[in-house]
Amino acid sequence: MIRENLEDIPRFPVPPGFSIRWFQEGDERIWLEIQSASERYLEITPALFAKEFGSDPAVVGERQFFLLDSRQRPVGTATAWFDDSYRGLPHGRVGWLAVVPEMRGNGLSKPLMTILCDRLRELGHRRTYLTTATVRFPAIRLYSEFGFVPEIKDAKDRVIWDELEQKLSSGYRT
Repeated sequence: MIRENLEDIPRFPVPPGFSIRWFQEGDERIWLEIQSASERYLEITPALFAKEFGSDPAVVGERQFFLLDSRQRPVGTATAWFDDSYRGLPHGRVGWLAVVPEMRGNGLSKPLMTILCDRLRELGHRRTYLTTATVRFPAIRLYSEFGFVPEIKDAKDRVIWDELEQKLSSGYRT
């Protein structure tokens, strides 16, 4: 999914009792815990973290953050990543947004998306994209609410997105 600009981002504040903390060296463990608790389809490993984000904690520190509950426990994360040559142009990348299962349904993903998109813009990105899977209906609904649209590359993509849009518009949930 793609968003051709980072203007007019929907505004959702962090709820009372929650706070945001940016990645610090050693926080890979926290990211792994949140992603492992949240992810149903992929194996989350230290090697995956290294592959996705490299080994420079300063770069990760300006792009990855955690949502903390009232007891300062990390319950969510997102990453304002980048791709210098997506579709031949530099793009920001929405990466690895997750909220632990016991905190889902509390509207926490929307503030994470607001912060993430704001951060991409602060870092100089003009456009952004993300990748997701068709089984991730709540995520696709969230991204659509934030102005992301499907990237249709061929007739097969059109069929898939038409089916998804029908399910989403009918209120289908997983």
